[in-house]
Amino acid sequence: MAIIYNESKKTFSLQTLNTTYQLKIGNLNYVKHLFYGPRINDEDLIYLIRRYDRGFSGNPYDSLKERTFSLDAQPQEFTTQQQGDFRINSIEVQNADGSFSFNGRYVSHKIYSGAFTLNGLPTAFATENDTVDTLEVVIEDAVTHVAVTLLYSVFEEKDIIMRAARVHNGGEGMIRLKRIMSMNMDYLNGQNLDLISLPGRYGQERQVERQMLTHHVHKIRSGRGISSHQQNPFIALAERTATEEYGSCYGFSLMYSGSFLAEVELDQYDQARLVMGINDRLFSYHLEAGEDFDTPAVLMTYTHKGLARMSHRYHDFFRDNLNRSKFVMDVQRPVLLNTWEAAFFDFDDVKLLKIAKAAKDMGVEMIVMDDGWFGKRDDDNSGLGDWFVNENKIKCGLPSLVEQINALGMKFGIWFEPEMVSEDSDLFRAHPDWAMEIPGRRAVRSRNQLALDVSRREVQDYLIESINRILDSANIYYVKWDINRAITDLWSNDLPGDQQGEVSHRYVLGLYRVMDGIIKTHPDIMFEGCAGGGGRFDPAMLTYFVQYWSSDNTRPLDNLKLHYGSSFVYPISSMGAHVSTASPMVPIETKAAIAMCGTFGYELDATHLSEEAVARCKAMSDLYHKYYDLNFFGDYYRLANPFEPVNLVAWETRAKDMREALVTVVTVNLTMNGPQEYIKCKGLIPDQRYRVEGDGNVFFASGMALMHAGIPIPREVPEFTAFMYHLTAVE
Repeated sequence: MAIIYNESKKTFSLQTLNTTYQLKIGNLNYVKHLFYGPRINDEDLIYLIRRYDRGFSGNPYDSLKERTFSLDAQPQEFTTQQQGDFRINSIEVQNADGSFSFNGRYVSHKIYSGAFTLNGLPTAFATENDTVDTLEVVIEDAVTHVAVTLLYSVFEEKDIIMRAARVHNGGEGMIRLKRIMSMNMDYLNGQNLDLISLPGRYGQERQVERQMLTHHVHKIRSGRGISSHQQNPFIALAERTATEEYGSCYGFSLMYSGSFLAEVELDQYDQARLVMGINDRLFSYHLEAGEDFDTPAVLMTYTHKGLARMSHRYHDFFRDNLNRSKFVMDVQRPVLLNTWEAAFFDFDDVKLLKIAKAAKDMGVEMIVMDDGWFGKRDDDNSGLGDWFVNENKIKCGLPSLVEQINALGMKFGIWFEPEMVSEDSDLFRAHPDWAMEIPGRRAVRSRNQLALDVSRREVQDYLIESINRILDSANIYYVKWDINRAITDLWSNDLPGDQQGEVSHRYVLGLYRVMDGIIKTHPDIMFEGCAGGGGRFDPAMLTYFVQYWSSDNTRPLDNLKLHYGSSFVYPISSMGAHVSTASPMVPIETKAAIAMCGTFGYELDATHLSEEAVARCKAMSDLYHKYYDLNFFGDYYRLANPFEPVNLVAWETRAKDMREALVTVVTVNLTMNGPQEYIKCKGLIPDQRYRVEGDGNVFFASGMALMHAGIPIPREVPEFTAFMYHLTAVE
């Protein structure tokens, strides 16, 4: 079993291959957190907690005259409310009598095989090769009978623990959840921890910031209704001395696609507390007697072997345990060309076929028809919501167009933006109440469109039916699912006024139901997510989409930073990346090498390329297939940090058996008469001899030499040159 309950010590030890997480039923039946770190034997670590009489830190009444027990200084698994703990908390509930209080104490637990599931929310699943056990610990308030079930699924071989919480209203009246976090994590020593997060903005998503914890509350949040360009629902806490290869690192990735919150507080005693879950801003959820509320899941991992090992854990887990689509592992994804930057809204079936014929010589295997094919849609002011083919553009009809593309030996893809509506649309004219708009106020426009109230069942049913009708009408191989604005004006005409605080979360639940009804019912279609680029790139989305469009910014040098930041948690196989005409000073080969640090494709008009450019693209498309398995399934190493003043940016993908690797190097700053520079490899077999082919040369070296001496990178080259070094083990 991956979970050991020691009845005499009242400890629960959650054991993965390399880690131990321990909690304990402690004083007065409060559930304490004891340890998360390298794997240890089943022993009670309560000795770590020392108790003192803390001034102005109160004591539970039933501790009687014992002044050394205060929840304000004790590590907990899930916090109380108004019980003397003044730190950031896990729950805020307004009880039926109007009081704000929750005093949760242990009442029961159970352990079973398999992973837990949540009502309406995506979770990770166990594969046939995984050993997974689940612990449920119930804490309850004896006065209100509000109970919280703490859920832990332990993926033993993957070194991942999935956590969530379930609130049950066991009382007789309605309660209101004002705040409910998915998890709480306490650290006895937090003064030497750094917080790593992935902030950004539109076009510059998932940059990297690392800051030391100070005696404040550090907030990472989105209040935009989506997980957002500005923040990502991932953080890491790392020892201040932790590097890519050494030091303790704790990763936390929230499986939620709406407004989220992660808070970290370094308290008065240098203890650290992390909570993570749904953003409590504009949130209030009614629970009638007998009803439950499930929080989204958090995927946690720990390693003492540095940031790269943390990333590898997430990469493997996201590939194996989030999405059952055959396109994740079993079917090689085609080289695609998206028509957006080739045509924008100005296209018809004849133009699309012309682009497809030209693109075929580039090694392109699939044409994706982007925005503008439906309703009355000649610009972004109209048509959204009218999911029927505009036959003034697609004159031959969609089935015929797809057949003609297929006849070229190419696959066909199509773009949707299901969650939005234009005021100039048949849908809005028929159902203006389906758009989110607060009564008496005009809604905020963004990209000249409004958000549909996807929390409503009839809106969900309309989207499922209308989009499935299109998907079932032709041989569609791929769908790009977009959303191009944040969610504002939170209001549902389907809910009473005192439940409007539920709209944001109900929207997310409704979206998952729509995706269940469209994506999960079309296993032979490859789905890619998009939110104006990477504005809703999160692990919950990856349970539906095999890949996610990383950014609308296709400038290759910008993408060096974007891919670097994304790689802290997301694998290459999930990151959509294309070659475009942006940054004309950068060679096609360099653009392609950077796009191969992603799922690879093109975003350009193939009819405007020279024969030479077409041939160069074809060579890069062939390389994408040659290195597909290495890039998609190998271990990824960050070799040079583009956020530092470097002359070279580099990364490596290495096969699991360590006998093959691909090292990619991009020159970003050539200095006159500069020094010789070297890139050191990682993850090789020290005494194995490797053949190294790249920069027009072949040489042989041991893994030890390549890791500690490195590969010399040529200097006398044009700016922004890329090198790809292929390493293969030789006998």
